[in-house]
Amino acid sequence: MIYGISGLSIIPLRKDPSERSEMTSQILFGEHFLVHEQFMGWSRVKLEYDGYEGWVDHKMITPLSERAFQKITNAPAAVSTDIFNIIRVNEEQTMMVVAGSTLPCWRPYKKEFSINKEVYPMTGKYMYIQPDDVRDFMIQQALLYFNAPYLWGGRSPFGVDCSGLTQIIYKQAGVFLPRDASEQVHHGVAFSFVEEALPGDLAFFDDEEGNIIHVGIIWEKGKIIHASGKVRIDNVDQFGIFNVDTKRYTHKMRVMKRILQSNQ
Repeated sequence: MIYGISGLSIIPLRKDPSERSEMTSQILFGEHFLVHEQFMGWSRVKLEYDGYEGWVDHKMITPLSERAFQKITNAPAAVSTDIFNIIRVNEEQTMMVVAGSTLPCWRPYKKEFSINKEVYPMTGKYMYIQPDDVRDFMIQQALLYFNAPYLWGGRSPFGVDCSGLTQIIYKQAGVFLPRDASEQVHHGVAFSFVEEALPGDLAFFDDEEGNIIHVGIIWEKGKIIHASGKVRIDNVDQFGIFNVDTKRYTHKMRVMKRILQSNQ
């Protein structure tokens, strides 16, 4: 078995082994994975964090030994919460990391993390212990993405899709969500009325065939943060999302879910 980790800010994860292939997701800095197959300079990988699979250019992979992979899997990790931050690699090189990046093998007292034998200091903001007011934290983090462009498969503030946004915001709060909205909808407890919503709850929207095609984060009463063209704030009610610019409904409500416990 071959093991790897992202030592780059962002690695595109593609449907097929080609630069021209659709980008289905992104691997952020510090996220590690198994390599299941190799073909013509490409590797089919499976992320340890969420089990998502796809093809990456093999040149972008930082290799790990099995021992290092297991150490990263079992050791505590922090998550970067600055919208972006610069990490010093050595005296000559730096690395940009975006919000939601993993800081593996975290050493809280020294505020540093490690990959293989390299140790990196962390001077920016991070989440290691879940914040007391996790709902407020999630909303504040989501608002940092305001006006970020929509990008199919994106998980970063430089381009993000709807489920990429919800997954990364929850990751920063220390709560796991799968990658796609069609999988996220199976988590949490459903509730019936928008008036019952708490900040950080999720709303899911479907198409005419009943397929889940969109997800957003409910903010205050009647407001939703979601990625549609860009990360934006619109009105939401029992019918769906009402675009404040076009003055029309753009997404049909399917279900609302509470992922966080009510006491969080």
